[in-house]
Amino acid sequence: MQHVVITGGSSGIGEAFARLHLARGDRVSLIARDAERLAACKERLAASGGTLSAHSADVRDAAALEAAIAAAESEFGPTARLITSAGVAVPGYFEALDADSFRQQMDINFHGTVHAVRAVYRGMTQRRSGEILLVSSAAAFVGLFGYTAYGASKFAVAGFAESLRAEARRHGIKVAVCFPPDTETPQLEAENRLKPPETAKITKTGGIMTAEQLATSVVREFERGKFAIYPGLRVSLLGRFSSLARPAINHWLDRTAERADR
Repeated sequence: MQHVVITGGSSGIGEAFARLHLARGDRVSLIARDAERLAACKERLAASGGTLSAHSADVRDAAALEAAIAAAESEFGPTARLITSAGVAVPGYFEALDADSFRQQMDINFHGTVHAVRAVYRGMTQRRSGEILLVSSAAAFVGLFGYTAYGASKFAVAGFAESLRAEARRHGIKVAVCFPPDTETPQLEAENRLKPPETAKITKTGGIMTAEQLATSVVREFERGKFAIYPGLRVSLLGRFSSLARPAINHWLDRTAERADR
């Protein structure tokens, strides 16, 4: 039994990670911004049993997030595993995305990830143990039409994970990063309503997973010791070969976008 802290835990991927860990007997702490959605999620998860707590905090607020995680640790003990699944995607043409949209996605997806890691990192280094699983995106492999803001934030998460892994290993801390494809969540429903036609056409080719499938696949690979986790065949191929095949991939992406119905 371990204490698992999950940011973005009020729905979707975060809720699926929580459900999986509760079924295994772990103590789970959910962190999310929306107190009402968080309470509803806690009620859904509590119905199936398990040791669960919920703490409301916005990952963009480093002090509030640190306080929420400290409260969780006072209840369930030190964080053994942190999963950073808080995220937002607002696609759109670059010229239509204002500075606030870029700032929001970078603040939540990247800075929110860093804030969560910082809140548990000192304790993990002192104990010389701990696990950190960061959630990036398949959109971090290549630049996708319509994702100038979102893609940049998820590229940043992947780069952060690379450097963090190199540093954390000397403290006995395990770091990994996963790259989900489109996943059936409330977030994806909201995102789909905003996608330009070109983006919708491109992302349809990437496949889709349920949140439960994703969580099961990611945790399995994480516990096998993988650093970069590519859920699903399409994402696996893209993750392993995108750097080698980038000219061909970009050509295909451009042609696909050109054929989209506006």
